[in-house]
Amino acid sequence: MKPLILQSDHSILLEVENSQYHECRDFLTIFAELIKSPEFIHTYKTTPLSLWNAAALDHSLDKILGGIEKYSKYSPPHNVLNDIKEWYQQYGKLILKKHDDDFLILSSNDSFIFDKITNNKNLKSFWQSKEDNSLLIKKNDRGNIKHALIKAGYPVKDLCGYIAGEELAVKLREVDTNGNNFTLRNYQKEAVDAFYQKGKYTGGSGVIVLPCGAGKTIIGLAVLASISNHTLVITTNNISVKQWQNEILSKTSVSRDDIGEYTGASKDIKPITVTTYQMITHRKSADHEMQHLKIFTERKWGLIIYDEAHTLPAPVFSITTFIQAKRRLGMTATLVREDGREDDVFALIGPKRYDIPWKVLENNGYIAEAFCIEYRVSLSKKLQQSYAYAEPRQQFRVAAENLKKLELLQELIKKHSQDQILIIGQYISQLQEIVKLLNLPLITGKTVNKKREELYNKFKSGEINVLVVSKVANFAVDLPDANILVQMSGSYGSRQEEAQRLGRILRPKKKHSFFYSLVSHNTVEQDFSINRQLFLLEQGYKYEIRYG
Repeated sequence: MKPLILQSDHSILLEVENSQYHECRDFLTIFAELIKSPEFIHTYKTTPLSLWNAAALDHSLDKILGGIEKYSKYSPPHNVLNDIKEWYQQYGKLILKKHDDDFLILSSNDSFIFDKITNNKNLKSFWQSKEDNSLLIKKNDRGNIKHALIKAGYPVKDLCGYIAGEELAVKLREVDTNGNNFTLRNYQKEAVDAFYQKGKYTGGSGVIVLPCGAGKTIIGLAVLASISNHTLVITTNNISVKQWQNEILSKTSVSRDDIGEYTGASKDIKPITVTTYQMITHRKSADHEMQHLKIFTERKWGLIIYDEAHTLPAPVFSITTFIQAKRRLGMTATLVREDGREDDVFALIGPKRYDIPWKVLENNGYIAEAFCIEYRVSLSKKLQQSYAYAEPRQQFRVAAENLKKLELLQELIKKHSQDQILIIGQYISQLQEIVKLLNLPLITGKTVNKKREELYNKFKSGEINVLVVSKVANFAVDLPDANILVQMSGSYGSRQEEAQRLGRILRPKKKHSFFYSLVSHNTVEQDFSINRQLFLLEQGYKYEIRYG
């Protein structure tokens, strides 16, 4: 029997116990989004954005329709097949090209779409003139029109090309500064080629999607070497700034004199400058301007790298609309955004250029094999009463800070005494309780950078094997030996955060990796945990449920 049922509401049901489940799941990830995944039937949904990304990745429409026919248990509804065709074919029907030094041309060979956008009152201010099936647009409106059109349901294929930045010769080393042989893995080469496309105007902007531990930074360095222009790297925190600087020095020919840091500690703009999202969006108060946004225009950047692109704050989107002539590389473990702005990433940074299932990398030994275990911990009678009388939002915190989790945590630390353990949580008071009880080191947002680096280095060297961290460790923290992560609490139903946290323990190593998630049984925290797991379930991970 075949495993797939396509329904008239655009949802797709996939039978988990079917012998074709794994190959069909990998097929669905090309053009559909996972919505929910209970034990036996997983539900996916097709959306315009999911089809546009498939088109941008050059997955053919015939391949998608052929796969649906191959795996479908029943005849697919004609209306859904038609919608899939229409959504897919919308990508590429609007083409943006350079006209001259001041203007761009937006054209379409679809007269119906052309008439719709021409007469759309929200878009009319962009049109400078109209001729046949083309519209003249000011060069500086390149990002704005792409953003406005995707909100109207029409993705733009941008073929305007890019302005070259100031040149900087960059080569990748064959042996890094630690004496290790250095070469790109096959999938890293594929990712670079998919983004750069040998410098053609069809490449140069878009997002690379790979799990933590798969070497996204290495891909960034290889893109930097391919373009060999002045480059601005934006990442999530000051620790990550240092890591980027160290990787550039270790694995490329760039000298220390050519690498700058733009943070609260140093505002040194160099040919390659690394900064943080927090720094460039900082302002003294809501009434003040963000004075650091000028960094985007301080030099003739030829490349801007958005590390952890799914965390892009809204003000950075606004700036990104004005720098469409720069090559833009987004890197992320997941395109999932809890604010629903995935289409902004598509329009302003570019479409998904490369993606590969996490389990494929695991099977090839590029990331660690990880086992996901959810412990459902009961509330004490006293806490049950507090939970019952609490307001809905407070109920989540009562459940998250369930003291019975501490008993289970101690058992897990004892069980994994020979491993490198990260303990992570949402609430500082909960983490402080753990530190007080177990006498463990703690890193939070208030921990000064020098102390953070000291603790991270002790963890890397094995001097300490248990480290308690707040959500500051969700992103861009390089702790390659960590193989156990215990999640005490999280940010409600954040799929993005769940994926990032698992990523902390996916660096390849000889030991197995375990991701423990502790949730309070029969509470809203358990409900949220189901949503948190969706992205990872789509990647092929399974959560074993235990009761503690």
